[in-house]
Amino acid sequence: MKKKGIWGLLLILSCYTLFNCSSSRSADEYDIVIYGATSAGVIAAYTGKQMGKSVVVINPDEHIGGLTSGGLGQTDIGNKHAVTGISREFYRKLGKVYGTFEQWTFEPKEAEKLFREYLEKGDVPVIVNKRIARVEKNGSAIQSVTIVNTLGDPGAERTIKGKVFIDATYEGDLMPLAGVSYFVGREDNSVYNETLSGFQLPEYHKKSGYHQFPDGVSPYKVPGDPASGLLWGISEAGPSPTGAGDKLVQAYNFRICLTDSVENQVPITRPDNYDSTKYELLVRLIEAQPTMRAVNQYFIWSPMPKRKTDINNRGGFSTDMIGYSHSWAEASHEERKKIYEEHYDYTKGLLYFMKTDPRVPDTLRNYIANWGYPKDEYADNGHWTPQIYVREGRRLVGEYVMTERNCRSEEIVEDGVGMAAYTMDSHNTQRIVVNGMVKNEGNVEVGGGPPYPISYRALVPKRAECSNLLVPVGLSSSHIAFGSIRMEPVFMVLGQSAAVAAAMAIDAGAAVQDVDVKALQQELRENPLADGSPAEIVVDDNDAARVQVTGEWQPVKRGVYGPSALEAQAGSGGTVRFAPSPIEEGEYDVYVYFTMLPEVSDLTTVRVSDGSNVETHVIDKAAITIEGQTSGKWHRLTSVKIAKGAQPYVEYGTEGAKGRVIADAVIWKRAGK
Repeated sequence: MKKKGIWGLLLILSCYTLFNCSSSRSADEYDIVIYGATSAGVIAAYTGKQMGKSVVVINPDEHIGGLTSGGLGQTDIGNKHAVTGISREFYRKLGKVYGTFEQWTFEPKEAEKLFREYLEKGDVPVIVNKRIARVEKNGSAIQSVTIVNTLGDPGAERTIKGKVFIDATYEGDLMPLAGVSYFVGREDNSVYNETLSGFQLPEYHKKSGYHQFPDGVSPYKVPGDPASGLLWGISEAGPSPTGAGDKLVQAYNFRICLTDSVENQVPITRPDNYDSTKYELLVRLIEAQPTMRAVNQYFIWSPMPKRKTDINNRGGFSTDMIGYSHSWAEASHEERKKIYEEHYDYTKGLLYFMKTDPRVPDTLRNYIANWGYPKDEYADNGHWTPQIYVREGRRLVGEYVMTERNCRSEEIVEDGVGMAAYTMDSHNTQRIVVNGMVKNEGNVEVGGGPPYPISYRALVPKRAECSNLLVPVGLSSSHIAFGSIRMEPVFMVLGQSAAVAAAMAIDAGAAVQDVDVKALQQELRENPLADGSPAEIVVDDNDAARVQVTGEWQPVKRGVYGPSALEAQAGSGGTVRFAPSPIEEGEYDVYVYFTMLPEVSDLTTVRVSDGSNVETHVIDKAAITIEGQTSGKWHRLTSVKIAKGAQPYVEYGTEGAKGRVIADAVIWKRAGK
């Protein structure tokens, strides 16, 4: 079926509106105006309504939920401690779909369904297939935005007034219209005293080099002959000094949902505009790696529920269309449509090439031949995602800039309104010739440290530029810091934070720069679901006031919940006691975070007390299944009824263990909530 993409129906549905959105003058005045129905935009909209404000979402297309509902089902978690509030609730609601406490791998359709439920529950009007054409300001404050059809004839103009505006687009499309400072590309390392921004050329299969070509692969149409010209996809640009800044952005791709269920499958067939010469470099890469014949050496082929996938880039030549995303951020929507189609043709062509070309080894061809496009996903778009992976667009240059120092916890802000925890991660930006060989440039995969706070000041422009705009997606950060922050759960957290801040600014009649951040932090902490429901109690091992340790327990820093966990060896004696003080009377479900680290004990003894009685539970490692990008999960132990004034606890011991005992974190959650 021919693709439509997110633009396919725009011209014929340019006035279509989701839910209830009147065109009357009164309905065109809102407290909070949100641009972009990304995951952050949806959560911001729902939060704003929960805070008692009128909210509207303007969306340039019809897709709801951004990348989370656009194929990115292998959630980039980093550390679950960083996923809070409604973002955490989102993954728990997905858990109910699949019969788990939390679900971090999922089908696109289930994510989109959930995002739409948030909008419907909040009664949020969503205006689709419209772009903001211009902004009216009074001094530093946006007064209104004028919207027109995204593509084709602009149509009749419509003005939307607002008190606070939120740019939730991946591209940061409201920023230039609002006249605020922003940056596209990679800063020179010298700008923010960094080491990982700018030009980066990793070595093959060394640090950051697992998406690199090995030495010896010729970039020329006739191997070894520069006069024959460069193969497709190779830039004529030469190397730069390490750390040198430029206007390049990391490669985009699609997160591909396929299925091996024959009953639910549309076959992979030769796409329109197929050109096998685009994949000559892939053939040369395969030949240069004679021992690498597994599909996961050329793709990150992640299994999703119901026999589906989330496929991502891996290796020197894969789903990333390196070098073809640089103009996206500043491009018109017509130009973006062409870029989308180029990526579509490349990616569908790649799948067809891997399935059919005789130069591809049988092991790879036969594997991919078993897969096809799922009939029950993206039915209105030829069973292909409408969402391209915009890994990087415009980035605000605001009141504070997040940098590599934040990622490494060398600089810790006190006005955090969300946390990040992922590796400093940049995909390649260009494919160039180095010493007569083809090389990919730009990839960085460097771990930082424990979860770190994201400054509220990074969400707001400079005061003189705009006093009522919040930017939770294209926030103020350097290229490499954004590579760590830019994860969907984090965007949802920041969307919620931005909406609460917007409500507080409106109530105070203040600029967003003057929001009481301590009050904002308290609201996010005490009302995490923005509905007045009580917050669950989470006690982590580093909470000195609520954790008592006896015996020899040592800190563990990697692969755990939060900044650390505690470990002891079998038979070493001693305990770790987690106490949820203070706690109100009532019935609670008790969960412990089980961390599946190497050599962890097959059996772990945990005692649970309601303050009067003690139950002993033994966790069997064999019964714990870990899915997705995480090394642990919450495991329900029991429910307890806690009386007024009681002092309940959960206590880890080492008796009966064989191997490492890990005491990490405990949740007391209101039963039935």
